[in-house]
This record gives sequence, structure tokens and C-alpha cells, in this order.
Amino acid sequence: MTDLFPISDSSLAELRGRLATEAASAGLLDLTVRTVDSPVGPLLLASTGSGLVRVAFEREGFDAVLQSLADRVSPRILEAPSGLDDAARELDEYFDGCRTSFDLPVDHALSAGFRARVQAFLPHIAYGRTLTYKEVAERVGNPNAVRAVGTACATNPLPIVVPCHRVLRSDGALGGYLGGLDAKRTLLDLESR
Repeated sequence: MTDLFPISDSSLAELRGRLATEAASAGLLDLTVRTVDSPVGPLLLASTGSGLVRVAFEREGFDAVLQSLADRVSPRILEAPSGLDDAARELDEYFDGCRTSFDLPVDHALSAGFRARVQAFLPHIAYGRTLTYKEVAERVGNPNAVRAVGTACATNPLPIVVPCHRVLRSDGALGGYLGGLDAKRTLLDLESR
């Protein structure tokens, strides 16, 4: 129950669900979002009609991520958890150690140019394996673009699903990670079991 709407949480959830369904039926909804809990903290998931477009860590600031999505994709955003059930289920399976890759449709609307090329390559790094930024640069055909590979990983709009956490520095150090180094370490530890 909220101060603004003196109705129960379950009734409010039901109303939100009906609003999402009717908005989608009327073609008024461009982005659906939901949050899920995970071993690396809460994640914000966002999807367009083409597929999953964004996975965000809490440390990015969910409000800032939603504003960015509104600016870059569409301001017609609605929380509609059921629209992202498949993504939530596959992430649960991944964190439970039952899934090694994702079968979700993805929308690459937030990536372009060399970054998009690097991000398209990242799912080819097998579960439990890592490559260096230099090796990724070589594999995408531009061996001198090591820093650009780092930027592509740092701006990956679909972390975990597009596994930029599998890219390390040449000296074996973790490098950076949008979700923080603890999250990167957690994901690599999960995949080493």
C-alpha cells in the first residue's frame, strides 16, 4: 500500500499488469522493464519488441539508465515484469550454473560501429574461458584497437548476456567492469566451477 494510492500492493501489481497489457495491445509501449535479484546485485532488464536491449547494474543508477533509454530508444517505457520472464528465467539458470549461453533475442540498438562489432564477437568466447583485450582486438580484425576493445566492453549495454566479463588485461588482471570488479570476479568464479 502506498500513501499516494491507498490500495494493496497486489491490487496495484494487477493494475500495472493490465495497463502493460492494454498499452502493448494498443501499440503504445516501446520498452518494458523489470528488475531481478542476482548474486551481483539487482539488475534492471529492458526490452523492445526486437529483444533484450539493456541489462544494467544497480551501481549505474537505474533512474539514469531509464533516462538514457528514454533519450536513445523511446520515452514510452513501462514496468511490465511478465514481458521479460524469459530473460529473468535465463539469468536465474545462468546464476544457478545450469546455463552457459543465452538464447534470448537481443536488440543491438544501443551499439554501433566498432563497438557493435566487438560486442557481437563477445558471445563467441566460451563459458569458463577468457581472452585478453589484445586477443579480442586481433579476432575482430583490428589488432591495434586494444583500447577501443576496452571501450566496447565498458559500454556493453548487455553485460552478462553479452559476456564482456570474459575479457581480461594481458597481464591477467581483471581490467575494468561496468558492474564493478567484485561483480566481474563473481561471474568469472561462477564460470570456473
